[in-house]
Amino acid sequence: MAVRLRKLRQRFGISAPRVAVHAELPWYWRWLGIPVLIASAAAAAAAWIYHAERSGPGIGARQLEQALERARTELEAKQAELDKVRSVADAAGSRIAIERAAEQKLAEQVRALEQENGRMREDMAIFEKMLSTDWRTAPPLSIYRFKVEPDLLPGEYRYRLLLLASAAGRDQDFQGRLELVVSLTANGKSAIMVFPKQGDAGASAFRLAFKRFQRVEGTFRVDPKSKVDSVQVRVYQNGISQPRAAQSVNLG
Repeated sequence: MAVRLRKLRQRFGISAPRVAVHAELPWYWRWLGIPVLIASAAAAAAAWIYHAERSGPGIGARQLEQALERARTELEAKQAELDKVRSVADAAGSRIAIERAAEQKLAEQVRALEQENGRMREDMAIFEKMLSTDWRTAPPLSIYRFKVEPDLLPGEYRYRLLLLASAAGRDQDFQGRLELVVSLTANGKSAIMVFPKQGDAGASAFRLAFKRFQRVEGTFRVDPKSKVDSVQVRVYQNGISQPRAAQSVNLG
C-alpha cells in the first residue's frame, strides 16, 4: 500500500514531471511564418559571414564556402516549402470560388422553384374556384392573375395572365388575340403604346387558341428612359370588334 501511495505522489505530486500545454496555431499563421523563417535564415547566414570576416585569419575560405553552402541549402528548402504552401493556398482559393459559384447557382434554382411553386398554388386556387363556379352565370371569358414586372434588360417588361373560358362554349375552341395597352411617361409627357405593333413580326405570339383555359406569358420593350405607369390587357375574339375581357394593372 505504501509503495502504491509513493508511486501516486511521484506521478501527480510535486515531484511529478512537468507538462507543457501549447495552443495550436491556425494553418494560415503557420503559412505566414514561412517567409519569416526564410528571412531569418538569410540574416543568420549574413551575420555569420560578417563575424567570420572580422575574426581574422583564423577562418579560412573553405569554412566560408561551407557556411554559404549550408545557408543556400536551407534557403532553397524554405523556398520550396513556401512554393508548396502557395500552391496549396491557390488550390484552396479555387475551391472556395467554385463552392461560392455553386452556392449562388443553387440559390438561383431555389428562387426559381419557389416562384414556380407560387404560380402553381395560384393556379390550384383558380381551378378550385372553377369547380365551384356556376357556369350558367359566368362570363364567357375571364382574366386571372394578370401581372407585369420589369425583366432583365432595361426597358423590358414581362407579363403573365391566365385566361378562362366558360363551359358555355366548350364545344368550340376560343379563337382570338391578345392586346396590351401601355401607359407611360416619356420626357415628362404621357404616352400610350399598343402591343403588338402593326406589322410586328412577333404578332403571332399574341394569338390565342384554347378550349377551357390558357396560361399566357411574354415580354414587351419600351424606351429604357420611359416610366411605365400602367398596362391594360385586352382579349378579342375573332369576328368581334369589342374586347371580350379586359384588365389593368398599375406599376407606378
